[in-house]
Amino acid sequence: MSYVDGFVLAVPKEKIDAYKAMASAAGDVWKEYGALAYVECIGDDVPYGELTSFPRAVQAKDDEVVVFSWIVYTSKQERDEINKKVMADPRLASDKWGMPFDGKRMIYGGFEPFMEL
Repeated sequence: MSYVDGFVLAVPKEKIDAYKAMASAAGDVWKEYGALAYVECIGDDVPYGELTSFPRAVQAKDDEVVVFSWIVYTSKQERDEINKKVMADPRLASDKWGMPFDGKRMIYGGFEPFMEL
């Protein structure tokens, strides 16, 4: 079975083009180093829930959109090796792209699938 890193974050609407450019470059780098899939999704139907929701989780403001992303690897070990290379790659240096979102409000984690259909 594979291994998945998942992310949820809020991106200011005025910076969505910058985020898309950064995500496109990042996806190319992750795939180059061996990721099986790299997916970025802009929230289209993500209501603000009374108790829990994607917008609440990342404290999205009225002028922000929620982004949901994931990267698929062959294994956790492979993910760890790929991420070391990605984090050291100068093409993704934060001074090159700036930060088109507030990284402190990003939620992320690694997941071991228990079912793949």
